[in-house]
Amino acid sequence: MNELQEILSREGRLVSLPADRTVVFVGDTHGDVQATQQVLHHYPPDEHVLVFLGDYVDRGPDSHGNLRIVLEAKRDHPQGVFLLMGNHEAWAVTPFSPAEFWQEMTPDQSRVWGEFLAGLPLAVHHSSGVLGLHGALPDVSSLSEIAGIELGSADWRKIVWGDWAEVPGFVVDPGIHGRPALGSDYFKEVAGRLGIKVLVRSHQPHAPSYMFGDRCLTLFTSRAYGTVRQVALLHPGRRLSTARDLELVEL
Repeated sequence: MNELQEILSREGRLVSLPADRTVVFVGDTHGDVQATQQVLHHYPPDEHVLVFLGDYVDRGPDSHGNLRIVLEAKRDHPQGVFLLMGNHEAWAVTPFSPAEFWQEMTPDQSRVWGEFLAGLPLAVHHSSGVLGLHGALPDVSSLSEIAGIELGSADWRKIVWGDWAEVPGFVVDPGIHGRPALGSDYFKEVAGRLGIKVLVRSHQPHAPSYMFGDRCLTLFTSRAYGTVRQVALLHPGRRLSTARDLELVEL
């Protein structure tokens, strides 16, 4: 774990992705070991850059096994695997229920895992104009500000808990299940301010795949919610105008 903590501390909260390798975005895997194994088999991280968008634990049948696999992949391929923070990795910051992975632990175990997973990055950025994160866009002035977002803050909560709704306006009130819910005007303003052409995220298993003029792609890679396992590929040199310019693949 110490080796992984050192790797994560060097990465920081905002990771810049290489432009010369195919990037594979992976949605929530939620204890779905088979899904994670298929991703690693079909897209080996010595040939691709894998971006897991968070939520490795809870809901699915094998949280511990799934977390172990992604952490081993990160340790063995530190430049080929990037693990982002989802809300299910942030139970120590904002507890929720049900949370099988966390609630079955002793207090000492949850403290150790909570501190470790709190070090995961919040977002990845690609020079083609793609931003990847778990939930919704933070209300910041520039991409560089993401690196300084504090755990538990309003912008952190947008990133790991934020939902999108294809409705006019900025904030949808009330939010879904008490979570921040943001509308099309918020997306357009913040994405424009940050120079984001395409947002790739996960978090909402039953959200439309494409929203906001096809500029927001929602992925889910676990069968924990009865959804289809999908990943999205960003190929080197690909010109992007919408998320449909990414290659969406069903596992």
